[in-house]
Amino acid sequence: MTPIRFLAAAAVAALAFAAPAQAATWAWDYSAAGVAAVGTFTTTDTPGADGFYAITAITGWRNGVAITGLEPAGSAIPGNDPYAVDNLVSIAGPQLTWNGFGYALADGNWANPFSDGSTAWEYLSVPPYAQGAGQEVAVVFTAAPVPEPATGALALVGVACLAAACRARRTR
Repeated sequence: MTPIRFLAAAAVAALAFAAPAQAATWAWDYSAAGVAAVGTFTTTDTPGADGFYAITAITGWRNGVAITGLEPAGSAIPGNDPYAVDNLVSIAGPQLTWNGFGYALADGNWANPFSDGSTAWEYLSVPPYAQGAGQEVAVVFTAAPVPEPATGALALVGVACLAAACRARRTR
């Protein structure tokens, strides 16, 4: 078997046996004076009809305090009723919806980053979670999908196939 055919067969086999992606990982962060939050999201692999991906899990830190969980979509963080989070993020701007996403912190506080369509904001709710008494500040928010390792591996296989094809042509 020629090297080109071997590499082509290997690439086809790798694609045939590769598990389809069911989730995507995103790196996200936001900041403002006195506020710095950073972490990763897990989202659905494909966006909805509106271009937003559903956030299914979250990890990270806010001002050095660990994020402990994602508020379920359709419910509000404590102290922020009736503003239920939808846990959606988009690649294009605005990246957050009016409802945004919500998360719990290890110190008992809750945060709800959201967008009004032109500016991203964070609502921070602290015990005793008095309705509407939380701090709201404008933030600079960014989020981007992290390339999957399989994507890089597939690109390397493609480059190897091209190199083998060029080499086979030269030896003829």
